[in-house]
Amino acid sequence: MADLQDLKEITGTAKAVEVSEERKPVVDAQGRSYATGKRKDAVARVWVKPGSGKITVNGRDQDVYFARPTLRLIVNQPFQVAGRVDQYDVVATVTGGGLSGQAGAVKHGISQALQLAEPDLRGALKAAGFLTRDSRVVERKKYGKAKARRSFQFSKR
Repeated sequence: MADLQDLKEITGTAKAVEVSEERKPVVDAQGRSYATGKRKDAVARVWVKPGSGKITVNGRDQDVYFARPTLRLIVNQPFQVAGRVDQYDVVATVTGGGLSGQAGAVKHGISQALQLAEPDLRGALKAAGFLTRDSRVVERKKYGKAKARRSFQFSKR
């Protein structure tokens, strides 16, 4: 019974200690934040720095590289969610995959770099789901099949 009383004394006197470290911005000497974004087979290396809102992908303007308006919309989503439209310049190099996957990779990289530049934006970007890597990839083709799951056409004769 004495052990139970000792336990009550210990738990009663213990104070809840909250350890919450304030996140600090991660920027290099030029004031840039770097992050890697991935989607399908595409990998994007993204540098974000305060500026006028110019987005350059593989040395070309985003309007030239991502010709479809939907792809440009995908790339600009993190800035709209964070409320930082036309406040950051982006330089990205993308390899692998198709244009859709590359746009998703750039979006993921911009989101990661933005939250490193401004840690206060992490909540909004996380709630929108932009910090999570979309792990869906194309299923591999199996032997004896036409594609990953499709069988060859059946013929009785």
